[in-house]
Amino acid sequence: MAVNYSSPKDILRRELVGLEVVRVKGPCGERGSVAGSVIDETRNMIVVLQGKRRKSIPKAESTFRFRLLGGAVVEVEGRKIVGRPEDRVKRRIMRGW
Repeated sequence: MAVNYSSPKDILRRELVGLEVVRVKGPCGERGSVAGSVIDETRNMIVVLQGKRRKSIPKAESTFRFRLLGGAVVEVEGRKIVGRPEDRVKRRIMRGW
């Protein structure tokens, strides 16, 4: 399921489930190793379907690269998306994301 965004900055206020994602940076500088589709999201974790396996990735310790509908790619620090998905919609977005 592809998600439609009007602009890449909307990623901080929209649903992540259904997007393609790559972990660019993880705990202790770990890079890559997780890529797939977001299938679930909790306050502190993103669950990614990688092949036939589910991988849980902590948001706060990682940096993610999301591919939006239309091919745009957005890189987001995980600490900016920590929180319940339903509360993220209400949050004010600070510049410099």
